[in-house]
Amino acid sequence: MIWYSEEKEKVLETLQTDAQDGISAEQAAERLEKTGPNQLMEKAPQSFFRRFLGQLKNAMVIILILAAAVSLGLSVYNTFQGLEADWVEPIVIVLIILINAILGVIQESKAEAALQALKNLSAPSARVIRGGEIRGGERITISSTELVPGDIVEMEAGDLVPADCRLLQTASFKCDESALTGESVPSEKDADGAVPNIAPLGDRVNMAYAGCAVSYGRARAVVVETGMNTEMGKIASLLENEKETDTPLQQKLGRLGKTLGFLALGICAVIFVVGLLDQLPILDMFMTAVSLAVAAIPEGLPAIVTIVLAIGVQRMVAKNAIIRRLPAVETLGSASVICSDKTGTLTQNRMTLTRLYTGGRTLPVKKNTSLTPGGEALIRLAALCTDGEVRVNDGKEQHLGDPTETAILACALHSGIDLKNLRSEHPRLGEIPFDSDRKLMTTVNLIEGKTVAIVKGAPDVLLSRCVSGDTKAAAKANDEMGRQALRVLAVGYQYLDEMPVDCLPEQLEHNLTFAGLVGMIDPPRPEAAEAIRVCDGAGIRTVMITGDHVVTATAIARSLGILHDDSEAVDGQRLAAMSDEELFAHIREYRVYARVTPADKIRIVKAWQQAGEIVAMTGDGVNDAPALKAADIGCAMGITGTDVAKGAADMTLTDDNFATIVTAVREGRGIYDNIRKAVHFLLSCNLGEIITVFVAMLVWRESPLLPVQLLWINLVTDSLPALALGMEPVERDVMERSPRGRSESLFARGMGPAAIWQGFLIGLLTLAAYFIGSRCMGGLNIALGETMALATLAISQLIHAFNVRSSHSLFQVGFHTNKYMLGAFAASLLLTLAVLLIPPLQTIFETTSMSGAAWWIVAGLALVPLLVMEVVKGVTALTRRIRRKNAD
Repeated sequence: MIWYSEEKEKVLETLQTDAQDGISAEQAAERLEKTGPNQLMEKAPQSFFRRFLGQLKNAMVIILILAAAVSLGLSVYNTFQGLEADWVEPIVIVLIILINAILGVIQESKAEAALQALKNLSAPSARVIRGGEIRGGERITISSTELVPGDIVEMEAGDLVPADCRLLQTASFKCDESALTGESVPSEKDADGAVPNIAPLGDRVNMAYAGCAVSYGRARAVVVETGMNTEMGKIASLLENEKETDTPLQQKLGRLGKTLGFLALGICAVIFVVGLLDQLPILDMFMTAVSLAVAAIPEGLPAIVTIVLAIGVQRMVAKNAIIRRLPAVETLGSASVICSDKTGTLTQNRMTLTRLYTGGRTLPVKKNTSLTPGGEALIRLAALCTDGEVRVNDGKEQHLGDPTETAILACALHSGIDLKNLRSEHPRLGEIPFDSDRKLMTTVNLIEGKTVAIVKGAPDVLLSRCVSGDTKAAAKANDEMGRQALRVLAVGYQYLDEMPVDCLPEQLEHNLTFAGLVGMIDPPRPEAAEAIRVCDGAGIRTVMITGDHVVTATAIARSLGILHDDSEAVDGQRLAAMSDEELFAHIREYRVYARVTPADKIRIVKAWQQAGEIVAMTGDGVNDAPALKAADIGCAMGITGTDVAKGAADMTLTDDNFATIVTAVREGRGIYDNIRKAVHFLLSCNLGEIITVFVAMLVWRESPLLPVQLLWINLVTDSLPALALGMEPVERDVMERSPRGRSESLFARGMGPAAIWQGFLIGLLTLAAYFIGSRCMGGLNIALGETMALATLAISQLIHAFNVRSSHSLFQVGFHTNKYMLGAFAASLLLTLAVLLIPPLQTIFETTSMSGAAWWIVAGLALVPLLVMEVVKGVTALTRRIRRKNAD
C-alpha cells in the first residue's frame, strides 16, 4: 500500500488499529515477533573463530608464525636426517600465539559488550497509545525499538520521529527532513493533506519519517513501517560496507606502533648481522631477532586503549554521564571552557521563595523554619490565591502548575501549614484568572465567616490599587528585591459585604489593603559553586549562557563565583551589534551571556574555539542542537533534554547537573592519564628488553634471553599490568593541573624522556643479572645467567608497573588502592615463578634452579627501579614545593 496517497481511515483499517485506543499489548507482541525490532540492521557479530583469525592478522604475529614455521620445518628436517631436533621451541611459540589470540578475543568481546550496554542506555523512546478498543487506550512510554505497524504515537517539538508514520492529527507540525531530502528548511505537515501517488518524499505532507526531528508543533500518527522498511532503513541498506574508524588516540598509537616497529626491526637486523659475522647459528639468530621484534613492539596497545576507554565510559555512567562516542572521552580531559546553560544546570530549575516583605520589614525565608505571625498570615493569603499543587510522594516533592505559585505553596508546606486543611477551611467562592493584560489574579474565599477577595500579581499594578498600607516603603522593598534578581509578587485583599453575582476586576481589584510582597528565585544548585571552584583550580573557565535577563543571570553568576564584575556580562543585543571579529577579540572579557539566541550560542562557541580553547557546551532544546554539534563536547540534558539535543550531543547528563560535567571532565582526565600510564609502562619495559639483547649481542655476542623467554615475558608481564593500569583510580590532584593542549603529544609533560631512561635502567639491571649469573658465580654458567636475567627482567617490570601508577610516591598513593594491579601482579608473578621453579617448565623454557644467593641478587636488582623512582619522585616533589613557595 502507498500509505501517503490513501485516506487516513483506509490506512487504519489496513493496519487493524484504532486512532484513539491503538492496538492491544497482545497484538503488539505478535507484530513485533513478525516484523522484528524497530531498528536499523547492524552487521552480525563475528563468530569466535573469525575474531580469533582477526587476532592473527597483526604483522608481528604473522612474522612470529613464520618463525615458528621455520623452526618447525627445521625440526622435521633434522628428525628425518637422524639429527637432534628441537620440538619445544616451535610448540611453545605456537602455544603463546594461541594464548595471546584467545586473550585478545576475550578482551575485545568485553569492550564490545561494554559499548553495547552504553548504546542500550541511550536508546530513544516513543510515546504510544496502547490497549485496543476493548480495554481502552493508555499512554505509555516505550523504547522505540518496540514499535510495530499499527501503533498510535504522539510527537511534539524536540522528539525524533521513531518510525515512518501516517499523520492522523497535526497542530502547527513541522519536521526537519534534511537528513532524507537535503532541504534545510523544516517541512510543514498536514494530516489532512492530499498527496498523489507519484509525489517525491519531500512533498508527502501527511507523512513523518523515522530519524527526522520534530522542530515545531505536535501530532498524533499511526506507525506504517519500522526498521529496515523505513525510508531511513532503505538508505542504511546501501551502507553495508561502512567501516568503523579508530579514535584519534588509537590512530596516534597506531602511528607510534609503526615507528617503534621500524626502529625494532632495524635493531633486530643489526643483531642478526652481528650474529652472522660472528658465525653464530643462523636459526638461533633469526629466532632471537624475530622474538625481540615481537616483544619490543606493543602491538596490543590499541586494543588495551579501547578496553580502557570502554571501561572508563561505563564508570562514568554510574556518575550520571552517558558518553555516546568514545573519542569524546579523550576530548573531555582537555576541555578548557565550559559553556553552561543557567536554568536547571547551574540552578535547581525550581522557583523557591526566599524573601517576604510584611509589616515594614523584609524577612529571609529558610526551609523548615517557622515564619513570623505576619509572614505566616501573608503566605496563607497567597497560598489561597493559587491554582498550583505540591504533592509529596515517597519523600519527594512534585510541583504541578505555575512555578511561582508552587513556590508559594512549597513555602507554606515547609513552614508547617497544612495546605489541604487551609483550602477546606477557607473554601474558594469565586475567582478571576490571571491574564497578562491585568497582571493580576483574584480569588474570593470564605475566611472566618467573612467574604474576602485576595489579589496577587505584579507589584507595580497591585500597589496602585491599594488604599491602605505603606505602598511607598513597599515599592522600595520591591526595587531592592529586583536588584537581587528576585521575581516579586504583591498580595492585597479586601473584605466584601457579600459574594458578588459576577466576579469582575472593576469590583474586586480596587480599594485593596496591602498585605505584603513575596520574592522568589530559581536558586543555584548547592554543589555548583564547589564545582566551579574546582574548574578554576583545573584551569577551566566556566561561562554562563542563558536566555534569561542579564540582571537575573549576573546575580546567579556572582553567587556561584562565575562573575566578579558586571563588565563581564553581555546581553544578546550587544552581541548582535558585534561582528565575528569583534566577538573573537573580546571573547575572554565575558563570562555571562544573557538573552542569547541559538545563533548567538554557535557564535560564542566558535569564537572560543578560534581562541584555541576546547569547548564543552550544554543544551536541552531543539534549537541547541547546532551549538551542541559545533562544540568539541556537546552535553545534552537527560531529564529536560529533547531527543534531538541528545542525538547531537557527545554526552548526556542524566541528572541535568553542572557538577556532573565537572565530574565527567575529571573522569576523562583520569582515563587519559591511565592510557598514558599503560603506554609509559609498555614502552619502558619493551625498551628494556631491546637494550638487554642489543647490548649483550654487541658486548658478549650472546643473547641473555632465549626467544621463548622473550615471548613469555611479552605475554605474562605486559598485558595484565597494562590493563590494570587502565583501571587505576583517578589521582587526587588531577583537577589541579591545567588542561592539555589540543595538539599536545602523548609523550608531553616529561613522559617520553621518563620512559626512555626507565627502559635503560631495566635493561642495564637485566644485563647486570646476566653478567653476575653467567660469569661471577662459580665460572662460566650461561644457563644461570639467562635464568637470572629472565627473573630480573620479569620481576623488575612487574614492580615497575607500581612505579607508573602515579607521579606521587607509591607510599602516599598506597599499595592497595588498585585491587586490579594487585591481582595482575600476583598472577604474573606466579606464572613467572612457575617457569623458574617447576622442573617440566624449566625444561621447556631452558631455565635452571637458582641458589639462595642468586635469588637475593635477583630480588635486590628487581627492587632498584622502585627505589630509584621513589627518590626521583621525592626530589621532584621537593623541587615543585620550592618553586611554588618562591612564586608565592
